[in-house]
Amino acid sequence: MNWFKLTWLISCFLCFEIGVSQNIPSDSVIETFKLQAYLKPEVQSVLGGVQNISDAELAKYFREKFSERYFYDWKNFNDRFIAYKTAYPEAENSHAERALDHLSKFPDFAQWKLPFNYSNGLPVNAYALRHLARQHKMLDIAFYYNYQNKKDAYLSYFKNQLQSLNKALATNSYETIEDGNGVYEAFRSGYRVLNWLQIHNMFLGEKGYSDKEQLVTIATLLQHASNLYETNASFVPGNHQTRGMSALAMLSILFIDFKDSDKWYERSMQLLEAHLTKEINKDGFQFERSVHYHISDIDNYYYVYQLARNSNMNVDAFWENKLKSLFVTLTKIAYPDKSAPVFSDDTNEPWAEKNNISGALTLGYLLFADLEMGYFANNFVESDMYWYLKDTQLKMLDNIQKKVPEFKSVVFPETGYYIMRQGWNQDDKMMAISNGLDVDKPDHQHGDLLGVQAMSNGQVILPNYQVRYPLKDYEFFKNSLVKNVALVDDELQGKGYAGNQGGSGFGKFSNLPKPKTIAWSSNNNIDVYVGSHDGFENIGVTYTRQVIYLKDDFWVIKDNFKSNESHDYKQIWQGHYTFEKAPNLLRSTFNDGSGCDIYQLVATDDVKTSGTRGKEWSIISKKEKSTFSFITAIVPFKKFDDRIDEDQINPNLKGWKVNDSNWVLSGVKPLSLTKGDLSAFFSIKGLALNNIKASFSEEVDVVIKYSENNFSIQLVSENKVECNLTNNKKLKTVTLNPGQVFTVF
Repeated sequence: MNWFKLTWLISCFLCFEIGVSQNIPSDSVIETFKLQAYLKPEVQSVLGGVQNISDAELAKYFREKFSERYFYDWKNFNDRFIAYKTAYPEAENSHAERALDHLSKFPDFAQWKLPFNYSNGLPVNAYALRHLARQHKMLDIAFYYNYQNKKDAYLSYFKNQLQSLNKALATNSYETIEDGNGVYEAFRSGYRVLNWLQIHNMFLGEKGYSDKEQLVTIATLLQHASNLYETNASFVPGNHQTRGMSALAMLSILFIDFKDSDKWYERSMQLLEAHLTKEINKDGFQFERSVHYHISDIDNYYYVYQLARNSNMNVDAFWENKLKSLFVTLTKIAYPDKSAPVFSDDTNEPWAEKNNISGALTLGYLLFADLEMGYFANNFVESDMYWYLKDTQLKMLDNIQKKVPEFKSVVFPETGYYIMRQGWNQDDKMMAISNGLDVDKPDHQHGDLLGVQAMSNGQVILPNYQVRYPLKDYEFFKNSLVKNVALVDDELQGKGYAGNQGGSGFGKFSNLPKPKTIAWSSNNNIDVYVGSHDGFENIGVTYTRQVIYLKDDFWVIKDNFKSNESHDYKQIWQGHYTFEKAPNLLRSTFNDGSGCDIYQLVATDDVKTSGTRGKEWSIISKKEKSTFSFITAIVPFKKFDDRIDEDQINPNLKGWKVNDSNWVLSGVKPLSLTKGDLSAFFSIKGLALNNIKASFSEEVDVVIKYSENNFSIQLVSENKVECNLTNNKKLKTVTLNPGQVFTVF
């Protein structure tokens, strides 16, 4: 072998050795005495050189760095814990219950690959394995350790369970991503990192947590970082990668001392920015259209943002603006009682009819000192978020500055949510309309296209329900029978349901209707939304829904069906109803005497009630029709005397007269609602009063405002039309678009 070739081989060998020493492995955990070699040269120098760094010195170094970099200073943990017990007395039982549950199910040296059994001999299923992998109840065990006067067994349990995963990694005896339940899958790994970081910080002052054991945890976290980096080379839509990249960014900030941390930071921030760009819609809503996942993304981005600020790292304005928009969105969807509607896969409280957003908006207030966020904020933070805030932020809770939001009705055009809002008084009305579908990942979408939810008088009068994946009827609660929607025959919106590979209970529809927004308009008199979807075109039916809010009074919902053949057309209304004049008047009441009347302005044929899980709904039908339109008034009332008078043929609706207008209407079956100078006309071809006449190129629905000095027409039906106007014999032809207001004079 010649000299040149030998030199080349030696150089290649040295380069390979150096390359390995500079890259933290993803498939094994570095032994603690080798960690020094992976530190950046400047850190090695500060610590006296790589050959002179002992375990004790390295552990001490990182204790000091965690004191500076983590969400709070671990040196103050005991004082913080005393304050925590005072502020959250109920937390002790919750931590104890969850800790004891985990302790009773899994040994400290756990298994990480199915099949295996709980400690009681029963089989562990895929859903339970996922929760073991997330280690969220291990955090409860860490708290339980402190509640139980720091009993060593609970600290040892954490150390041993961490080591059991490291052994499983070394022996290749853990669930992989390909199995559908990967222990190192981005979401589970990221969640585990979040929990183990908090536990590690909590235990740093404990005698039972030795220097070497602290370094074992650090080495384990570094392996997790390397794995997250290696398995997330490109963008993958959804919250799983977001959670993983949030964890990788946290690790890169907390362990910036290691050579690979710059790569981790660059990769994680690049992918998180891609998620912010692609998955936070321009209107500020998270793309999965769920409050649960929206708030989860807030947490993911918040952890990184807060740690970066703690370390005085520059955060791009794009990041800050996007994060703030997530909080602003929650204020815009809020009910008057400061809660929020239930959208798609909201899973925090199964069967709940609202979402609690005050905790998230308290966090938003502490981050941005925004007064409208302060309106929704509590004077406390959620018990889990307490540990992710600085002392200076917690002190802001003593004097929250508030401002009632100035906005009322709002729209999320990219996401497909439309909010009709009276105001912010406790008894005010609000309705949310859903007509959106994410084209890339509609996994969490429910069969509720053109579904509505509403609140009035502090009650949810038209509810939607939260779900939970492992419940046997999750698929049922994900589909149309438990939504406020319209249906045809026995067709549900969601089709082709299939559970996921991992068997956690989650599933999705392979086919959902494609939504279309035709019009949205909001003015001082009315809000109007007109939309359609193609969910019934497979059986030859076209469908549109119009929602008209006659401001401060009630809503009119018109469901339009057209077909060449006869079908049974249906509306579904969630709630517990009595049939006052079945099927055309349904009534619900609540424990404070308020209620809601659902009144059919066009006669229907039948109503049936069904229910499950303590929920109930009524299905109103018009049978054997090819073309039909429900025209339905949703009329909330504060007290009994304000209800619709069921004994009248054409009852008064909050001061609106039914079919008692001064205008002469033409059409097959025209219908009118009139109050003062406002009128809503449905299914008309023309109208006339005094010297004013209007005729339309097809049957339309319009809202007009008429007085001696003002006359305007607003088209609230689905098609663009030509309108011929005559005023004192002067003829004018105009084109009216859906939602458009045309001022005649």
